[in-house]
Amino acid sequence: MSPPPPPTEFDRLKTIMAKLRDPDSGCPWDVEQTFETIAPYTIEEAYEVADAIERADFDDLRDELGDLLLQVVFHSQMASEAGLFTVEDVARSINDKMIRRHPHVFSDAAYHTAEEQTFAWEEIKASERSKKTGDVSALDGVANALPALMRAEKLQKRAARTGFDWTNPEDILDKVAEETDEVSDAIASGNLENIEDEIGDLLFVVANLARRFKLDPEIALRKATAKFERRFKKMELLAIQDNQDFASLSLDEQDKLWKRVKQTE
Repeated sequence: MSPPPPPTEFDRLKTIMAKLRDPDSGCPWDVEQTFETIAPYTIEEAYEVADAIERADFDDLRDELGDLLLQVVFHSQMASEAGLFTVEDVARSINDKMIRRHPHVFSDAAYHTAEEQTFAWEEIKASERSKKTGDVSALDGVANALPALMRAEKLQKRAARTGFDWTNPEDILDKVAEETDEVSDAIASGNLENIEDEIGDLLFVVANLARRFKLDPEIALRKATAKFERRFKKMELLAIQDNQDFASLSLDEQDKLWKRVKQTE
């Protein structure tokens, strides 16, 4: 009789997590955690994975994927303790889902283009949601916890599949101009609630404009933010080189530094 295979690193991770959660000998911090307290860390780790990918730092990516995997095991351990499910159930669930959603790979369905496959994928997902929760709206199932721009884009994509969409980008640009005018009117009114509402409408339409060109508004904003950060730091360096205190400069003087930085780029 052959000996059992040695435990895998994943088995080791499960054992470590169970030990950390042991109420008698585990780590007090880990023991007192709940799904709700761990959820923010799960979101944070997912963003750190994305950050490592964006920086093309694959050593860091390995570590961040490990941190994200720990989150899956952590939630699964708490669920197991509560008699809800195990990490094996989690793996079984995603395995079954991947097979079910890829009938062109694991069954006899045939799709000829990526667009056909994407449409079929969404149809299968919609069918699953309907069977699971009874959802009937095309907008059902888009998580409330998603970043706002990402959720806006997903809702717009869902609506577009029903035909509720602008015909061309120019129509969206017209709407951007209209919403910008409404922001101006709201500012003139001095009503903060109206200003917030109109700025929200403007952001929503801009997200739709990005979607129209198959661009991710979340990524677009992240790149714009990174550009601002890079240029601002260069402005500070220029001020130091000129023996100036950046924060003490007038706005006009700071703007001149900004223009100098843009010219170098």
